[in-house]
Amino acid sequence: MKSFVIGGAGFIGSHLVDRLVARGPVTVYDNLSVGRRDFIAAHLDAGRATLVQADVLDLERLTEALTGHDVVFHLAANPEARWGLTNTRLDLEQGTIATWNVLEAMRRAGVPRLVFSSSGTVYGDTEHVAAEDDLGALPISLYGASKLAGEALISAFTDCFGLRAHVFRFGNVVGPRGTHGAALDFLKKLREHKTELEVLGDGRQAKPYLHVHDCADGILFGLDHPPPDERLPTFNLAPPDVTSVARIAALCIAASPYPEAVIRYTGGDRGWPGDVPRSRMNPGKLAARGFRVRYTSDEAVRLAVEALATEVFPPKSTASGVS
Repeated sequence: MKSFVIGGAGFIGSHLVDRLVARGPVTVYDNLSVGRRDFIAAHLDAGRATLVQADVLDLERLTEALTGHDVVFHLAANPEARWGLTNTRLDLEQGTIATWNVLEAMRRAGVPRLVFSSSGTVYGDTEHVAAEDDLGALPISLYGASKLAGEALISAFTDCFGLRAHVFRFGNVVGPRGTHGAALDFLKKLREHKTELEVLGDGRQAKPYLHVHDCADGILFGLDHPPPDERLPTFNLAPPDVTSVARIAALCIAASPYPEAVIRYTGGDRGWPGDVPRSRMNPGKLAARGFRVRYTSDEAVRLAVEALATEVFPPKSTASGVS
């Protein structure tokens, strides 16, 4: 299988590339605005993968680069939902238009299969445990809206042009190589302020947290085990439980050099406009086919905090010859 991974030098993409190289040649297409070459350097140096440094908004370059591949994994997007509050074009361009570019490039090049990274934010602010067929509420963030628009475009290209696609709606993905998210934000705040950790909201926000290893494994499992006779296979990829923001903050303080730091909550039931304060996802279709995440939400967060803390607070080396 010849794979083309858009955003493949990023957080989730690089972990997926780690697994795809065992299945055949991999091309990583990434503008490196958030992704890092060193995340995939071992595969590049060994000749298992190649890197095309270019933007997904460059349709001509994208079409040329993906020609001849068997499957496209589209993981590129605005990495932080709240950034859309200060730049309302961000999710339109990096989400909706970027996804149309991918689909159009595939149509022109004759590449038949797509794997799309969507999000649990498409379910909006709902009290229900969200299942794959439950879209009664609409997204409340520009990020979620762009993901749902991307799913709609994929559905149309599936019917109009015979594209085969798989959609994966992720929970909050955490783990090593993380480039954004609450845990990394908290650790960086502690590095700067040391005695106090500001937390947006009241800390009771609670969501499913998915370890990035489970995310990459779940994508490939779903690709290998599609539901029979489903026009557009769509999967929730998340653990069934949740972890609170307060718990993440406490874990970050414990993993930092400042265990006496005090948490200061800004108040309110959510961190920012468009933030869904509480959500749960039913792992339905993947679970029915035999896939189980290895880590609960709490375990995923704990492992992520431990990994990220070593990056934010690197251990001090001892000078040679000094006891």
